[in-house]
Amino acid sequence: MDPNQQVVENYANPRTCFFHVLFKAASLAFYILSTLFIANFVIIFVVTVLLAALDFWVVKNVSGRVLVGLRWWNEINDLGESVWKFECLDQESLARMNKKDSWLFWWTLYLTAILWILLGIFSLIRLQADYLPVVGVCLTLSIANIVGFTKCKKDAKKQLQQFASQTIATRFSSTLQSAFSVV
Repeated sequence: MDPNQQVVENYANPRTCFFHVLFKAASLAFYILSTLFIANFVIIFVVTVLLAALDFWVVKNVSGRVLVGLRWWNEINDLGESVWKFECLDQESLARMNKKDSWLFWWTLYLTAILWILLGIFSLIRLQADYLPVVGVCLTLSIANIVGFTKCKKDAKKQLQQFASQTIATRFSSTLQSAFSVV
């Protein structure tokens, strides 16, 4: 192998990447094509929202875990307050995550939301405001995943910083103790 030749990193989880993109593309494609060829609004609404809901579930419960090592959910505590819960892989496992998988995950997450916003604008321009609820539901599901995974990523970084601080403090403390115990 040529030493100047770069090694191209492949997707570590091509099947998960495929399904991560499939439901996003399916809901967008169905919405766009159906508004051109199907006159029944109820069918358009139900099928598009069903595909967007499948996308939401796949991203939240499968591809988020596999592609970026993150998982989030929201629960209501005993006081009736909404509480965000986050899980992430350990720091060593997160460091080994495939860069291409991660790139695909984040870019498609944001791109899908942008496309739904553009489709909402086009519905307004074409004076088809009755299609805005479809776009609104799909956009809400996309944004929920963006917010959940962004908060989860920030929480993971905060945990990493706390872990690093604790490790440094522990090592400093043990070094200090051993220095004084020798004396």
